[in-house]
Amino acid sequence: MEINALYYLIPSLIMFCCGLYGFVTRRNMIAMLISLELMLNAVDMNFVIFNRFLFPEQMEGMMFTLFAIAIAAAETALAIAIIINVFRSVNNVDVRELNKLKF
Repeated sequence: MEINALYYLIPSLIMFCCGLYGFVTRRNMIAMLISLELMLNAVDMNFVIFNRFLFPEQMEGMMFTLFAIAIAAAETALAIAIIINVFRSVNNVDVRELNKLKF
């Protein structure tokens, strides 16, 4: 039984659009990071979906997705460290307040 790829691509598109909206509209760095992770997860879903429907006997899309998840975890750890350092110096994680860090 063949299932149409649109049943998987539509939720991925909705996830990406929600992440993009959250990244553009939020000014809190934690909320922006969560929105960025939502967009990365939507892209990972697309890798798996296209691999499943274009090359069902190969695993390149799955391996690339696992690699992307590992990179996203490292990126999140680095971003949290940067956010903590910004909070220590400014006592706020609002993006509008970051102009205080300029010389």
